[in-house]
Amino acid sequence: MPIFFYIYPKKMKLVFATNNKHKLAELQAILGNHFQLLSLTDIGCNEEIPEEQPTLEGNARQKALYVFEKYNIPCFADDTGLEIEALNGAPGVYSARYAGENKNSDANMDKVLAEMTKIKNRNARFRTVISYISDGNEKQFEGVVKGKILTEKRGNSGFGYDPIFQPDGFDLTFAEMKLEDKNKISHRGRAVAKLVAYLQSL
Repeated sequence: MPIFFYIYPKKMKLVFATNNKHKLAELQAILGNHFQLLSLTDIGCNEEIPEEQPTLEGNARQKALYVFEKYNIPCFADDTGLEIEALNGAPGVYSARYAGENKNSDANMDKVLAEMTKIKNRNARFRTVISYISDGNEKQFEGVVKGKILTEKRGNSGFGYDPIFQPDGFDLTFAEMKLEDKNKISHRGRAVAKLVAYLQSL
């Protein structure tokens, strides 16, 4: 009886320029079994990577370039902002530290809710920009999801502004959704899907 040996392809390793456990778990779920996600800690990078640019595109590029130039490893970085129509696009690039440098999600949400107490226009969008750098060349990918800002927090899943953001066409906030359901429609999921399509085309 013949014996067949199956050779399984190795997972492609991707360095994600973050140590945010929530982001890592979310992206690994999106990437599935074909890619192995490595964090900054996994490659021995323990320093704080600067985010000094005035745009999401600039911050994503700065983080990815920092890792590539220092460790000579192909990597990608993302920056995400909540852009609220009535607040002229704020908090935007300052979303993570909107209420202060300690990056407290509850404080950030409380500030947004307080600023919108008397505002009827609740339209907003989440936008993610991913910068992928390999061999010194950069590609950027954008993902956007539109929705509304609620008047109170709902749900215990997710992170960041998820408890106050309800995507269009849904009755649940991101924080009330199962991770796999959120990933199908989220800004980050859409940006990562474009990244994966690009990598698979190489």
